[in-house]
Amino acid sequence: MPKLGLHVRNEMQKIVLDTNILVSAMLSINGNSARIVNMALNRELSVCYNSGILFEYDDVLYRPRFDFNIEKVKNIIGTINEFGIELTPDASDFPMIDESDRKFYDLHKAANAILITGNAKHFPKEDLIMSPATFMEHFF
Repeated sequence: MPKLGLHVRNEMQKIVLDTNILVSAMLSINGNSARIVNMALNRELSVCYNSGILFEYDDVLYRPRFDFNIEKVKNIIGTINEFGIELTPDASDFPMIDESDRKFYDLHKAANAILITGNAKHFPKEDLIMSPATFMEHFF
């Protein structure tokens, strides 16, 4: 597939990161998820978020079973909160397999951002919903 290019109309590419991408990035520092998160932390990508998404990031990444480095978690969430794009979209009525994924889907639609997820089967098949591998293939 051809590379689509990182920037759209001289703007940084907007993305929405499903929580599983952050978990994967913390578990495998050399994988595509980690590369994407690092690009976001380096402000090469604009991460769109809302309070519900930040709450989920916080809830999941601080779970004792993961035993993630607290400073790394604080850095990720803090950087997204400080430099990301906060939007509060209206809730859609699109049927979702997992209702907890609606906040990611609705934000991706409202922001016209790429939704990067490890659970693409939970979302409708759309061009702007993709796995980390597909995102990297298209853009880098």
